[in-house]
Amino acid sequence: MTRDRRDKNKEAAVTSGTEGENKEKNQPEEEIVEPENALPEITFNELSEGMKAAAGRAGWSRLMDVQRRAIPYLLAKRDVMIQSRTGSGKTGAFLLPILERIDIHKSHCQAMILVPTRELAQQVAHEAEILGKDTDIRIAVVYGGTGYGRQIEALRGGAHLVIGTPGRILDHLLRGSFSLKELQVLVLDEADRMLSMGFYPDMLKVKGFLPSRKINAYLFSATFPPYVIRLAGLFLEHPEILSLSRDHVHVAETQHIFYIVPAMEKDRALIRIIEMENPVSCIIFCNTKSTVNFVSIVLQRFGYNADQLTSDLTQNARDRVLGRVRSGNLRFLVATDVAARGIDIPDLSHVILYEPPEDPEAYIHRAGRTGRAGASGEAISLVSSREQMDLVRIGKRFNIELLERPLPSDEDVEKMVSQRVIAMLESRLRGYDNVKLERMKRFIPLAKNLEENEEEMSLIASLLDDYYQQTLHAPPVLPQSGETAAAPDSSQRRKKSYRRGGKRRRR
Repeated sequence: MTRDRRDKNKEAAVTSGTEGENKEKNQPEEEIVEPENALPEITFNELSEGMKAAAGRAGWSRLMDVQRRAIPYLLAKRDVMIQSRTGSGKTGAFLLPILERIDIHKSHCQAMILVPTRELAQQVAHEAEILGKDTDIRIAVVYGGTGYGRQIEALRGGAHLVIGTPGRILDHLLRGSFSLKELQVLVLDEADRMLSMGFYPDMLKVKGFLPSRKINAYLFSATFPPYVIRLAGLFLEHPEILSLSRDHVHVAETQHIFYIVPAMEKDRALIRIIEMENPVSCIIFCNTKSTVNFVSIVLQRFGYNADQLTSDLTQNARDRVLGRVRSGNLRFLVATDVAARGIDIPDLSHVILYEPPEDPEAYIHRAGRTGRAGASGEAISLVSSREQMDLVRIGKRFNIELLERPLPSDEDVEKMVSQRVIAMLESRLRGYDNVKLERMKRFIPLAKNLEENEEEMSLIASLLDDYYQQTLHAPPVLPQSGETAAAPDSSQRRKKSYRRGGKRRRR
């Protein structure tokens, strides 16, 4: 990077208002992982007039880090996986160049953005409408849990940009509401969730509608678990990685998270965290055999595919558990440090420390079981106020940056579970033949009556709960190696470290 280019970096980041500007000041050194033949970042003044006008409509006067570094790849039509934390400005990083590339004279879908939830679809669409105002770019936003009428009208009206959730997008593709034959750009936002267990079957079906010719595809995510890196090749050609994270959430590294939880409420807190995180595979570490037994029973009672591993198990029982672990048929393993010694799970996305280890060295061994094989993972600690001090000492001793997250509320979990159930039921309904659809219609009047009677709503809730628990009991269903393309080659990446304003660079 030239001195002129580094000097331009001083224009550092903001989207709307002054919040981004305040965050940019006095930030610590950040690590950047770049693809081979990395493109130089772009400044606000180097944007095209159309992109400047769009940014101006949103009240942006400068670009944020992820925007400066990612936009050149989208404009250059280079497929890339972009890792950036939530709230970093990544939505603008893909919307600005997408809107720049759209030809308003062609009345068909030229760009599609897939997101995991209706709220995120609405958020991305709202920002797209602001950026694209007065440009005649037509935007359609589609998601489940609402009627088809307006969505079909927007799609058949020649939407240039389609934003939606995989299930509802697939519904419209099967209905013929729109076509992807002229698609040029595909973005998967929050890719770690988009390629998770719940969405993967629909994503694979959507892929079947993509053009056989080359299109540009981009994955945006705060983390890249092992399965995401493996699946990237399904949508990207020769996927490369661009990683920006001031929180040190890098490829081949582990993010260290902790939640402050009342000591007597850890079991319930654990359930809420698992529901929100939805890990593909996870080891939950406890300090004692009695706690392992308690936690495994709690998970099983809540419907999770879970088992325990302690030194009390007979060799046959231990072999059975380890066999399920190695075959990928066990999603949650609850264990002590001694019992879990020597176990290696290649696709372990999460490690949860139900309580901090008594030996600080054990934290490294526990956390080190995730984030392997060129992927990132999460090590999550549940600590009481007293235990927080022990965890802080561990962080200082091993120079680990610990990030505190607010404990999810029951309302947060209810919202997340509802979104998953709707997506799964819509996917199931799409598989019905005419006979099943006809048979199902017999129960529509009953469903309406139950919905109108508040006392009988529990009947519907019990059916939904049973259906949801059945999905939790099932082991993870991920693609076999034959279904995936090669992961990005770590030897083709470059890592740089910058100080604010680009004054200093280290190889």
